[in-house]
Amino acid sequence: MTATRVVAFGGGHGLSASLRALRRCAPELDLDITAVVTVGDDGGSSGRLRAERGGLPPGDLRQALVALAGDHPATRRSAGLFQHRFAEVPPGSENPAPGRGDGLAGHAVGNLVLCGLMELLGDPVAALEHAGAMLGAVGRVLPMSCEPVGIEARVRGADPSRPDEVRTVTGQHQVAVTTGRVESLRLTPGAPRACPQAVAAIGAADWLIFGPGSWYTSVLPHLLVPELAAAVVASPARRLVTLNLASEKETLGLSLADHLAALRWYLPELKVDHVVADSKAAGDPEPVERAAESLGARLVLAPIAVTDGTPRHDPAALGAALVPVLGADR
Repeated sequence: MTATRVVAFGGGHGLSASLRALRRCAPELDLDITAVVTVGDDGGSSGRLRAERGGLPPGDLRQALVALAGDHPATRRSAGLFQHRFAEVPPGSENPAPGRGDGLAGHAVGNLVLCGLMELLGDPVAALEHAGAMLGAVGRVLPMSCEPVGIEARVRGADPSRPDEVRTVTGQHQVAVTTGRVESLRLTPGAPRACPQAVAAIGAADWLIFGPGSWYTSVLPHLLVPELAAAVVASPARRLVTLNLASEKETLGLSLADHLAALRWYLPELKVDHVVADSKAAGDPEPVERAAESLGARLVLAPIAVTDGTPRHDPAALGAALVPVLGADR
């Protein structure tokens, strides 16, 4: 029996949770995992590297690689190194000399490694493959585009003192932290070229998985890349959406049903087979079920959140919920 080819879309912590869940399913279901990652980040370490060096912002790519890192002790140490972030003050230097450590402060080691590999190899896909080999990754990580993109949103109430005013908010970080209501989303350039390997992976996939994650800045951007959107619509794969556990700043006021409606708004041809939601987060499941049915999907409710009350997906619980769905027709 051939492996089940799964392509997961997203970025940041949401995609990381999805990939960790899929890793737990992989041995039982023989999954071949590909992550397709957003490249719009312009905040923090990634934003600094993007501004200073050009190229793709590495942070979300790094998190996806670490989520897929192998279990050998050496690769686990490498994954820990990739995640290590330089402190503002170097250890043992309570009163550093002026400027000491400022260049590295806040950077994750993996971001610097990926930036270096992309410069050295001149190809972000080759750089990610090399980094994946360093981490013993049990899957592949690809950018949604080989060029960085910008994210812009038309936001109502971005200025709290003018709640009815609609203005353009520019940049992934600014969109992510806006306290207004996002009314429309666009990328700059408006039609970025898709990573060819990502398009090929979508065409060969058995499953396409969207979410969880920041809806406007990690999930929906994939649907705004024309070649990716066309590949998703044309793909013979089945499609699954994993919903978030709580609204973030950028989606404040949006219900889970609204999240599904946004997918259809930005890609009207999108058809979905299954929607997975946390039992408690869904509350009254009827509106979510109706929204899922409008996409052609069946709603699957399961306890997929961590048990400490924070709005985070538990990779083990999410993996357990995915097993019967992904393995149903094997």
